[in-house]
Amino acid sequence: MKKPLRIFAYVATFAASMWGGNLLVDYFTGNAQGREAAQAMVQKPAPEFNLKDVSGIMHNSHEWDGKVVILNFWATWCPPCRSETPMFVEMQEEYGPTGLQFIGVAIDNAEKVQDFMDTYGINYPMLIGEEDAIQAAKDYGNRFGALPYTVVIDRNGMTRFIQRGEMTREMVETTIKRLL
Repeated sequence: MKKPLRIFAYVATFAASMWGGNLLVDYFTGNAQGREAAQAMVQKPAPEFNLKDVSGIMHNSHEWDGKVVILNFWATWCPPCRSETPMFVEMQEEYGPTGLQFIGVAIDNAEKVQDFMDTYGINYPMLIGEEDAIQAAKDYGNRFGALPYTVVIDRNGMTRFIQRGEMTREMVETTIKRLL
C-alpha cells in the first residue's frame, strides 16, 4: 500500500473510532457483516457469561435476571465510551428503582478501570476482562471489536437492542421505556 493511502486509512480508522460508529471502518474494510452479526442477536436470548469485577469477584450474567439490563462494552482509552459514562451514571440513579440495571464490561485492566470508576462515580456493576470480555462481546454479536458496544436485554433475558457506537440519552430512553 502506498504511503499516502496508508496514512489516509489510519486517519479514517481513527476518525471512525472517535465517532464511535465505525462508519468509515465499515466502508474501508467491508465491515457490514459486523452490523449484520449484531442485528442477528436482536430478539434472541442473551448469551450467558462469567466475568470478574474490579475486586476479582466472579459474576454470572444471570445475577441480573428479571431486570432490564444495559450491557455496555467499553474501554478507558475510548473517547466515546468516556463521553457516555456520565449519562449512564445519571440514568442508573434515575431509572434503577424501576428495574433498570446498567452493567459495564471493561476491556481493560482492573487498575485503570478502578481509577476511572473513582473519577466518574460509577454507581453500577463494573466487570472487567481482556480476552474474556472480548469473547463476551463477540458472543453478543460484536465480531469486529467496536467500542462502545451496548446491548439492551429485557426482563425475560431477550436481547432487544444493540448499538455499535455511542449511545444518546434519547436512544436509551426510547428503548427502555417500552421495557420497564
